[in-house]
Amino acid sequence: MNDKYLELRARRDELRQRLKAIHADYRQGLSADLEEQAVQLENAETLSEIARLAQLELDEVEKKIRSYEHT
Repeated sequence: MNDKYLELRARRDELRQRLKAIHADYRQGLSADLEEQAVQLENAETLSEIARLAQLELDEVEKKIRSYEHT
């Protein structure tokens, strides 16, 4: 297999894992501790942006993988 193709697949797996971890974090909800809730809410916007960028990159990586698979 082509090295670039293997790199793309590895990157895809990394991005999928990152998104899975972010979604798991969201599913946990907010802490009962008010101070912890404040930190979680401060971090929510950053986490959301990380998820958005990871999804955009994942879409591009998957597109490139498909192009390798159809050539």
